[in-house]
Amino acid sequence: MKSNYNYVLLFCVLIFTSLQPLLAQKNGSNDGAKKQKQINLPYKTELVSVLPAKDNLWVFVMAGQSNMAGRAFVTPKDTLPNPRILTVTQDNQWAVAKEPLHRYKPKLMGLDCGRSFAEEILKNVNDSIHIALLPCAVGGTSIKEWLGDSLRKNVHLYSNLKEKVSFASKHGTIKGILWHQGESDAKDENTAGYQDDFLKLLQSFREDIGNKSLPIIIGELGKNINDKKNQATRELINQILTEVSRQDNYMGLVLMKDLTTFDGYHFDRSSVQVMGKRYARAYMKMHNDF
Repeated sequence: MKSNYNYVLLFCVLIFTSLQPLLAQKNGSNDGAKKQKQINLPYKTELVSVLPAKDNLWVFVMAGQSNMAGRAFVTPKDTLPNPRILTVTQDNQWAVAKEPLHRYKPKLMGLDCGRSFAEEILKNVNDSIHIALLPCAVGGTSIKEWLGDSLRKNVHLYSNLKEKVSFASKHGTIKGILWHQGESDAKDENTAGYQDDFLKLLQSFREDIGNKSLPIIIGELGKNINDKKNQATRELINQILTEVSRQDNYMGLVLMKDLTTFDGYHFDRSSVQVMGKRYARAYMKMHNDF
């Protein structure tokens, strides 16, 4: 009888664990759900003292707003270290990458697309290559705030990106930028100037990094199933992103309108993982390393 009881108890634990992501993200605005979402977050940072050769450390910048910063549920698996996937901490130290990578908004931290992106790249390269992810995305930021280097969550958006790029480029090779942004600009009064501002920002990225042909992978905005008017302006932003990507030989566009959210705005766990793989495939499609 005791043996049967143990099996039943184990079964219940497994069921509860499998339902954690669903329970945590059923209501993203609920305080209890937010706490549940962060139950598995790691509290120990594993610093890295020995780095691979500079040519073997491929650095990717992650920038934009909340869907690049990540808001999805983090499982224990996401916090397991992979010695070939690194990151840079907020105080510019090399560390093993553990989700969540973006920590600018502690109460909203969640799974981003970085881990799945890196894993997809590593499947297609030799064992000497390491991936470094630079977390620079801050939720709720507009394109003008990025251009103006606005102060958000105690960091100046553009200066913070430049600082991290400067630090990482001493030890690795900047391979590209992963960009997702536009929800904050999906308003009638903002869409008119979005294309010009976006082009200015892209030019600044490449000039400051010193690579006119730097690959930049961008993602279209997901669907807002809660607000039809907002969805219409999101479509305008997506049209701009499509047009800009067509005119730029060093840019890849990732389709994302089929992805799902847990709150109407932020991609859920499965979608974030698909997002990372799509960014990786878009990068590999356009780059000579593959």
